[in-house]
Amino acid sequence: MKSNRRSFLKFSGLTGVGLAGAQITSAFGSEAGIERAGPDKKPRTHFNMCGYAAPKLETVRIGFIGLGNRGPGAVQRMSKIDGVDIKGLCDLRPEKANGAKKLLEKTPHRPDVYTGNENEWKKMCERKDIDLIYIATPWSLHTPMAVYAMNQDKHVCIEVPAAKTIDECWHLVETSERTRKHCMILENCCYDFFELLTLNMARQGLFGEIVHTEGAYLHDLLMDNFDKEKYWNMWRLKENFRNGCLYPTHGLGPVAQVLDINRGDKMDHLVSVSSNDYSMGPLAKELAAKDDFYKPYANKTYRGNLNTTTIKTAKGKTIKIQHDVSSTRPYSRIHLISGTKGAAQKYPLPGRIATSHEDWLTEEQVKSLQEKYEPAIVKKVGEMAKQVGGHGGMDFLMDWRTIDCLRNGLPLDIDVYDAAAWSAIAPLSEWSVANRSNTINVPDFTSGSWKTNKPVDILLVKGGNTKVLV
Repeated sequence: MKSNRRSFLKFSGLTGVGLAGAQITSAFGSEAGIERAGPDKKPRTHFNMCGYAAPKLETVRIGFIGLGNRGPGAVQRMSKIDGVDIKGLCDLRPEKANGAKKLLEKTPHRPDVYTGNENEWKKMCERKDIDLIYIATPWSLHTPMAVYAMNQDKHVCIEVPAAKTIDECWHLVETSERTRKHCMILENCCYDFFELLTLNMARQGLFGEIVHTEGAYLHDLLMDNFDKEKYWNMWRLKENFRNGCLYPTHGLGPVAQVLDINRGDKMDHLVSVSSNDYSMGPLAKELAAKDDFYKPYANKTYRGNLNTTTIKTAKGKTIKIQHDVSSTRPYSRIHLISGTKGAAQKYPLPGRIATSHEDWLTEEQVKSLQEKYEPAIVKKVGEMAKQVGGHGGMDFLMDWRTIDCLRNGLPLDIDVYDAAAWSAIAPLSEWSVANRSNTINVPDFTSGSWKTNKPVDILLVKGGNTKVLV
């Protein structure tokens, strides 16, 4: 088993080789799981980015990389936030970059366009008049671009997942700590209205001691993944050659905040199991029989339809995360919180809340609780966020909060340790699936600081003064 484990980890980029010189040992330092300390097992020396407040930026000057799917929406949303100056737009395809610039024609923003060359994004990152790089590219580019940008003295926001391998997770952590630049994963679901509500409820003790949580990404993308135009160079279809919980953060991020992961607790170990594939392989063969374009994909092995990953925390809580993007079922992120005094679950819609074992509360009772526990950020800009949009407003809440923190010199809600830990579930689950669902440890990217890090601030006591331009 040991030789198989090491072979798979090396292939998957899980070995932790060569990113920080002699400080880094093999990412698999013991048979029990992934370690990051040296032989003495002492935590490495690090600068703690949790709670770190970078110097205030009166105006946040932004450059965007990746303007195919999510990028243009981010450009539009940022143009609605006061104190933002959009300086650059980058995409390999000229029509995408120029199309994003057209979205800004009736605004004060006059960004330069970077396009037509695979390295144009580096030129934008090297500019001295940009503070933040916003990355919405294919997954494999997230970490290389973020690391380069941080090394150019830029804060970064990265679309999900932030990294694909454990090596990449550590590379983000170590670069952010060394440069003291924020590295935020753009997990918009943490800013959805019911998720924010249940976070506030949990923080105020409505559910008692949280025992178990569940999250998911259940979204039928089967035809989208095989669409020739949907994703550049079929990159997302190719991601499905891997087998595990490939897209964990939409379900994991919100419940991780409820459990104070990296801020009082940490994910300790996981097991993961995948069903067989009953959709992607058959469809690839069916399409290839009619269209030669699909022949390279016809004999590939695809991930199983449904992956279930179970995580246990250091404090004995459990988290179940599911991933399925090729079965015919309604969209769901589940979002279940179960405690000693109550529970909440978002899907099927509308969200439900219980304060006893007998039944869910009535619609009127839930409405009353919503009024009582409405989060500060929703009170402040919730209605304006719905007007601006972005998945019902949660994308705008995320962007507004990020800019407000940068302008006021406040710590970000989601830091580099969250980006690493949430993203790490994908490669860790791949190993577990490939090894008959054996247990694997989750790295402590905080190097022990999780024990004293403070929970995410949801009170909006400081800041909150950034205007919305609607």
